[in-house]
Amino acid sequence: MGYRIASFSFLFHGLLLVSQYCCTHSNGSREINKEMHDLQQAAIDENIFFTANDLKVGKSIPIYFSTKSPSTYPHLLPREESDSIPFSSSQLPNLLDFFSFPKHSPQAKAMEHTLSQCELPPLRGETKFCATSLESMLDSTRGVFGLGTQFRVLTTKLLSRHTAAFQNYTVLEKPNEILSPEIVACHSMPYPYAVFYCHVKDGEHRVFEVLLGGENGERVEALGVCHVDTSQWDPDHAAFRVLGTRPGRSPVCHFFPADNLIWVASPSVL
Repeated sequence: MGYRIASFSFLFHGLLLVSQYCCTHSNGSREINKEMHDLQQAAIDENIFFTANDLKVGKSIPIYFSTKSPSTYPHLLPREESDSIPFSSSQLPNLLDFFSFPKHSPQAKAMEHTLSQCELPPLRGETKFCATSLESMLDSTRGVFGLGTQFRVLTTKLLSRHTAAFQNYTVLEKPNEILSPEIVACHSMPYPYAVFYCHVKDGEHRVFEVLLGGENGERVEALGVCHVDTSQWDPDHAAFRVLGTRPGRSPVCHFFPADNLIWVASPSVL
């Protein structure tokens, strides 16, 4: 089975990103490989978050975008195939045997983390689901928007060969703001095949498509989201440390990696 050999170096990078800015539960289930976390944490923290005031033509922003080609990302399984594989913490020992991962391996910890996050109850004012197939993602997203609403998917696009993960990017054009009454944000999770943690939060969000030019010549059509109300966020969230603010004091914005998705009502460009 091809999905047994998904790249866990990429998946662990996804785990770090998700743990920093998309899920604000704080409990023991969030513990991951500390040595790896300490090694990458400072750089990732400083190169994800920004403010809406940064979105001005000519503004330079230090940003992290993975150099891994999107074509190598794990793909969602067909529903029939994903439904045939248990997706439950209670089945983790059997799943580790199925994928031939040792019990205390980094891969086992990553799988345990993903399963636990998917099984946590939603935060107040949040709707969440984990999608293991395209069909399940579409069905759940349609349930959020309503049967009569058409919707489309957005993602960050790497427009050129990408060789430097960390660099300064300049805003090249006036950003497009995407208007949608609700958004469904789907974040890739570390697993042997593609799993997305999708959630909808109450409150105002602003979504931007931003054309960026890197100092090394890279061009990125980046997808950025600004969370207007952060009053319910964990005070220890990395964004507050990076931006020098506190919950509820100011909006928090972040760019999405190329493997994350945002579903919006269509068409809706300002």
